Amino acid sequence: MRIRPIDLVDVFVYLVVLGVFIQLFPSVISETFLLALLTAILLKVVLEGVLWLKKRLVARVRGAQTTWRRVISIGFLVLVLPGSKFLVLWLVDLAFSDSVRLGGFFAVTALIIVLMLARGGMRRLLATAR
Repeated sequence: MRIRPIDLVDVFVYLVVLGVFIQLFPSVISETFLLALLTAILLKVVLEGVLWLKKRLVARVRGAQTTWRRVISIGFLVLVLPGSKFLVLWLVDLAFSDSVRLGGFFAVTALIIVLMLARGGMRRLLATAR
């Protein structure tokens, strides 16, 4: 696996968004800048995996030949959406214990939504700059 320049841009964007959340929301805590950077890297890895899985599930829903396959794929997709937030919370707790807290389910959901919007915005900005 190769690290592309866009991956570094994503980590930088995630770090900035995480820093804003740390400043604005008391339930989001990172004790040091290094922990915030490591958290941004962890978020990048986890969210890339979740996006890959969501794309595969959507492709399975669209390509399903039978109703049962479509229903099962939609069921897995419905489980992945909230499950990814719990996965992020669990992995951050596992990696950093009490040194980093991303709030609760709703705070991490808002964080992930803003991360994805910022990521998409930066990628569009970079695409138009070419």
